[in-house]
Amino acid sequence: AMADPSSFASPACCLTRHLYLRCRADFGARALRGTAALTARAEREGLRCLVLDTRDVQVFKVTVNGQDAQFAFGEKHSFKGTPLEITFPNEIRRGQEAIVEISFESSPQSSALQWFTPEQTSGKKHPFLFSQCQATHCRAIFPCQDTPAVKLTYYAEISVPKELVALMSANRDGEAPDPEDSTHKIYRFSQNVPIPCYLFALVVGALESRKIGPRTLVWAERELVDKSAYEFSEAEAMLKTAEDLAGPYVWGQYDLLVLPPSFPYGGMENPCLTFVTPTLLVSIAVIKVIAHEISHSWTGNLVTNKTWEHFWLNEGHTVYLERRIGGRLFGEQFRHFQALGGWRELQNTINTLGDKNPVTNLVINLDEVDPDVAYSSVPYEKGFALLFYLEQLLGGPDVFIGFLKAYVQQFAYKSIVTEDWKKFLYSYFKDKVDVLDKVDWNSWFHAPGMPPVKPTYDMTLSNACVALSQRWIQAKESDLGSFSSADLKEMSSHQLIEFLALLLLEEPLPLSHVQRMQEVYDFNAINNSEIRFRWLRLCIRSKWEEAIPLALKMATDQGRMKFTRPLFRDLYSFDKSRDLAVKTFLEHRASMHPVTSMLVGKDLKQDQ
Repeated sequence: AMADPSSFASPACCLTRHLYLRCRADFGARALRGTAALTARAEREGLRCLVLDTRDVQVFKVTVNGQDAQFAFGEKHSFKGTPLEITFPNEIRRGQEAIVEISFESSPQSSALQWFTPEQTSGKKHPFLFSQCQATHCRAIFPCQDTPAVKLTYYAEISVPKELVALMSANRDGEAPDPEDSTHKIYRFSQNVPIPCYLFALVVGALESRKIGPRTLVWAERELVDKSAYEFSEAEAMLKTAEDLAGPYVWGQYDLLVLPPSFPYGGMENPCLTFVTPTLLVSIAVIKVIAHEISHSWTGNLVTNKTWEHFWLNEGHTVYLERRIGGRLFGEQFRHFQALGGWRELQNTINTLGDKNPVTNLVINLDEVDPDVAYSSVPYEKGFALLFYLEQLLGGPDVFIGFLKAYVQQFAYKSIVTEDWKKFLYSYFKDKVDVLDKVDWNSWFHAPGMPPVKPTYDMTLSNACVALSQRWIQAKESDLGSFSSADLKEMSSHQLIEFLALLLLEEPLPLSHVQRMQEVYDFNAINNSEIRFRWLRLCIRSKWEEAIPLALKMATDQGRMKFTRPLFRDLYSFDKSRDLAVKTFLEHRASMHPVTSMLVGKDLKQDQ
């Protein structure tokens, strides 16, 4: 079996198949403390030890089938953490199971957890906690085989202050007073579908819910819950569309949770409970992000990449499904428009990272590379481009969705690598092997930069964006009077985003041009986060000093890395704002999400 370069675990020797977690959230100490009981099955004869991943986790005691077991920490690695080696009191025969129970406590600095004081929440009265385990942070909560090659079921009992609510990536299984602490109550959770550790998730806060569909509640702080219920009302329609495209939804509940603004991603596909950023409440990307996270219920959560080197299997297929849902809801031209936007996003990413950079390969090498540092739009958009290209090569959308459905059925509940996917593609399309053999697989998988072939895109909705962006690019000073607010009259917000994205692919516009753009289009007045983000980048790149405070405000009012990192990078590249960008980052660092602060620190050359 291929080893996972991002984990110390050896699932070929021993597999953890179930977790029974009992812990309490201590907001004073900023720690999760309790026991993790792992059911481990020996995969070979005479098993004497189990190696687990940990990062900044204390371990007080380990028992195996109730007997005390010896344990020792290995050498600490800069980002992988520290292996925990547990020695079994007795050898375990192949196929036998043992219960390995570990008493642990997470660190206040855990990279998986963000703890909020009451002042940092919308309601200002109660503290808040959320986890983000993808890619390799579950090990920073409790010791585990933190590799997507391993899947386990779990049952959890979480004790939290009784005025708060706990939720997990699982089905809710009741609540009761904590017999050991009258100020706490215990929430119970059950996840009966085996999941990789990165999909373990916990949130604790003053949360309320609204029912928006037969299997969907929206959870948020009181201040946001009604707005959220309204914005996410399409969830059930999207779930039904996804089931039609990919097969039955096996997870039971599909709830949505709105997090505080520092959540580093647009969404996270935690099973039964998708996490989303509140920036979606002022965005038109709601449908896109929800369709994406729903699609992960099949590609990613059911069929999973075996290591993070094959992350495109999770994300490429999920973007493909997300855009198929968009096509069902808004038509095929819209799907092509989104697909072309994705191609341009890929160009943008490769411009930033460099077209010889090995992290722009579809299948990457993560030996001694932190998956958080390698993260980019490449697995999403290069992965999608490959699937879109294959769709066009193999007979169109209806033919290709047949493959996708069969692929999900074939590999459900498993973890796979690119070679497994490719073999299945060849067996499914066995009558089209000659066509498949013409694909330049080596370049698609293993070459950096843009893909070897560009798919065909319907340009109907893109033409207006291209035409207007070209007018601005070609305009001389004397032409600036020809622009007016009427230019935007026929354009949707999706097209406005694309117009700005096209300008960001070019050399910066002269300052006079962006000042005129503000005069006629008044982009400063737009709160839509996707438009605002691109507009402020455009201003900073054209060296408009008046935009500096606006860009700094957006970079720090929310923490979604898609917005925060490029804004800080642009501010750092502009001599007039560099020092202020660094100063602002250092002031906000302590209240930022740990992964965001690490990555922005690298971007601003402030990493300790």
